[in-house]
Amino acid sequence: MKKALVAMLCLLSVATLLVAEGQSDKGKSTGKSAELVNGRFTETKTITVEVYDRGTGTPPEDNFFARFIKEGMLRDHNVNVVFKPVPRWTEVQALNNLLAAGEAPNICVTYDYPTIQTYANMGGVLDLNPYLEQYKPYLKDLWNLLGDANIYYDQDPKTKQLWAIEAIRKPNTRTITFIREDWLKKLNLPEPKTLAEFEKTIRAFRDNAEKLLGKDKDKMIPFFLTVDVGWYIMNLSDSFIPDKTSDEELYIYGFDDRHLLWPKYKDAVRVVNKWYNEGLVWKDFALYPVGDPAGDNLIKSGYVGAFIQNWDYPYRDGEKGIHGNLQKLVGPEAAFIAVDTFKNNAGKYRKYFSPAVDRKVFFPATNKEPLASLLYLNWISKLENRKFLATGEPGVHHDVLPDGAVKMKPVEGDKRINSLYNIDYTITLNGLDLGDPVLKSRSLALGYGGVDPRYIERSYKTQSVDVRIVPPFKLGEIKAEQGMGPALSEKRNTLLVKSVVAKPSDFDKVFDAGLKDYLSSGGQAIIDERRAKLEELKKAK
Repeated sequence: MKKALVAMLCLLSVATLLVAEGQSDKGKSTGKSAELVNGRFTETKTITVEVYDRGTGTPPEDNFFARFIKEGMLRDHNVNVVFKPVPRWTEVQALNNLLAAGEAPNICVTYDYPTIQTYANMGGVLDLNPYLEQYKPYLKDLWNLLGDANIYYDQDPKTKQLWAIEAIRKPNTRTITFIREDWLKKLNLPEPKTLAEFEKTIRAFRDNAEKLLGKDKDKMIPFFLTVDVGWYIMNLSDSFIPDKTSDEELYIYGFDDRHLLWPKYKDAVRVVNKWYNEGLVWKDFALYPVGDPAGDNLIKSGYVGAFIQNWDYPYRDGEKGIHGNLQKLVGPEAAFIAVDTFKNNAGKYRKYFSPAVDRKVFFPATNKEPLASLLYLNWISKLENRKFLATGEPGVHHDVLPDGAVKMKPVEGDKRINSLYNIDYTITLNGLDLGDPVLKSRSLALGYGGVDPRYIERSYKTQSVDVRIVPPFKLGEIKAEQGMGPALSEKRNTLLVKSVVAKPSDFDKVFDAGLKDYLSSGGQAIIDERRAKLEELKKAK
């Protein structure tokens, strides 16, 4: 890994020299208001835009919605758009390779801010602040959607440099726990409302495998897990965090978005280790990498009793999703429902949310068309454009009900919506925003083709209970985080997988060794720098 990093740095050193020369030329032309006449360039510009490829079979760079964007940008701004697909589940590695080779698209998007900071420090990313200030009159739709809060979320408080803008989440959501409603009814079990009741329930699933699955009893999976253990135990692990833990402590130890370093996390993993050794967890979960469809296929086939995931995960993708497959393969009574079942020490079903920020959008230093790129972000942020991208054509992708609510319909082929509400194209927005909160709320419940709205309404209500927003601390650059995201995430996943599958007698030894390796590999340095920066901020006030 170190060799790869050195090679990357060498590549960037060369690229930076070339970029610096290009930037000096760009700086001379950024003030040319004559470039635009009625919002259109007098000469056609071309920009490249990153788009996630989820392997759905519909090419993300060339389909109905991609063409809608291309035609709109050419019509409204005389900008030719070329989409560059990047695999969704390896996006950080793919983006690193593109940046190192100087081949990154003009507009890049990632969930991993430290990757952006790493390249910014080597001259590989544009400072957006001067461009946003200069071109703000052309970016009203971008500002209307994101506001100063998201646009300047990552701005350094001292230098005012801004390497990325944060997309917005609407609604701001996280994970919740799902359980088979029909299995509860079949075994005459109440919905579990505590950890003890949840354990009793999944043990009942295991012990009644034949009654629930018949000839497929050997395929029973009471509780589902993947190698991304941290995500798939989120509600459980968050319930172990003492409710009075300070915002400062949550920040200092919160750089891992699975909350590995938050208080009492180990106790939650110990519970899952116990479940695994009792035969309550998918025994082969460690064999499949992140993004492998094998796990979801087991849920779709009806072998899984409970799991933790995004608040709407079972209901996505219509007939091809989990809910649709259960209805088709098992029967109309088969469904997952959202439950609150893990209480913290204050008796709350606590969910920890960040502010409503999402993916980070940035421009690499090789971008010679910053204005055209900003106009692109403004165009996809415009209400009428993002509404169309999210909901498609009336009568094809959705029906409009008498009250104005939008009811989504499943569509395949060229017009398929590859990601929920087309968030891979609406990179400044993750979710649904129709410009009317009441209309959005009604439409949200109808937004999953073939799914009874009661499941969506229940799920949304459940994930809204006992939410705590962890506020951001504007501390500027944390140097220790640079380039560490992928490596630490891999170490975290390895640590958690090994801890879950360990013999109970070996659990402490395995977990402690993995955590020591994680901390010595860069985790502790991040903790120390965050703590020091926070103390510095307090003294300055």
